Amino acid sequence: MSHLAHADLKERARQRVADQQPRLEELNLWLHDHPETAYQEYQSSARLSQMLEGYGFTVEYPAYGLDTSFAARSGQEGPELVICAEYDALPGIGHACGHNIIASSAVGAGLALQPLTEELGFRVTVLGTPAEEGHGGKVDLINAGAFGGAAAAMMVHPSPRDVVDPTSLAVSHLEVAFHGKEAHAAAFPEEGINALDGFVQSYVNISTLRQHILSTNKIHGIITDGGEAPNIIPALTRAKWYVRSKNYQRLQVLEERVRSCFKAAALATGCRVEIWDYGHRYAELVHNPLLVELYASNSEALGRDPLRGAEMPPSEAGSTDMGNVSQIVPSIHPRVSLHCAPIGNHQPAFTSQTITPEGNQAIFDAAVGMAWTAIDLAAGNLWDRLGDS
Repeated sequence: MSHLAHADLKERARQRVADQQPRLEELNLWLHDHPETAYQEYQSSARLSQMLEGYGFTVEYPAYGLDTSFAARSGQEGPELVICAEYDALPGIGHACGHNIIASSAVGAGLALQPLTEELGFRVTVLGTPAEEGHGGKVDLINAGAFGGAAAAMMVHPSPRDVVDPTSLAVSHLEVAFHGKEAHAAAFPEEGINALDGFVQSYVNISTLRQHILSTNKIHGIITDGGEAPNIIPALTRAKWYVRSKNYQRLQVLEERVRSCFKAAALATGCRVEIWDYGHRYAELVHNPLLVELYASNSEALGRDPLRGAEMPPSEAGSTDMGNVSQIVPSIHPRVSLHCAPIGNHQPAFTSQTITPEGNQAIFDAAVGMAWTAIDLAAGNLWDRLGDS
């Protein structure tokens, strides 16, 4: 393909996003105003499905055994590109992780590529991926075969800074319950077994452990049930914990040490402890080098100056179930800046930032950046090189 023809394809994609930008901004605002948490994204998934169907996509909804997942497809033959749309919100603080921008930019990229699929000989699927926050909807989708035919997968995540290949840690999500025995806290304390002491001792154990773990390891938790009244020795406490490490192998080692902290606390306080997983374990992200280079070039062409993962502050590494996708499909998961530092993800102020002019620009740049990367891939017939890079 000639340079002029290639440039024309990219301009057509850019113009398509520009033409639809008002609707993408409207979608982003609507999602912001209607936050739904993991596996409860009924309104969000319905609205996204209806919008894509209205543009001529063939939509399966619900999809892959999940009530709030969908698959919107365009193109008849050739390699399949999956663009992941997240749209679950955080409890209490809404879209403080910016999944409204993720969904809007995924729709934008899909719209940009839709008229080009036949010309370039590939297929595009905008895949609705619920429950990224702490549960791992993409793992459900992997298990159901949603990525079985994918040649590549991508999504772009809002952030305080632009990063092409951000570090993302493996994580396990643990729920812990300490079981004790009620008693009057003043009159008959000797008859009780204090489940709150079990939690407190485990918290101290883990705080002590933190001094002796790798700098890339992270452990954090909350108490979700601490008892009923001060004068009743608690018979039950519950807590949720995230355990993170650089990769899945290191995570397994760290998690065993954390579990030992819970078991030791139970032994010391006379409680019985239960530990179980909630949600799926997330693997670390593996960015495909070819996709990284293509996206980086396109991001720069859009006027951004993205960092590489090695330049990213280590403290900003979180986790995502896109890591599990990247283990089986060539993938990228860049970050797009809302230019809001020191405000960061999972802060209430970040929720508001997603519907500012900076948030709207992020939708445009992420959508065009993904579309241009797909065009580079298809126009250059680089699909086979994904597995070699």
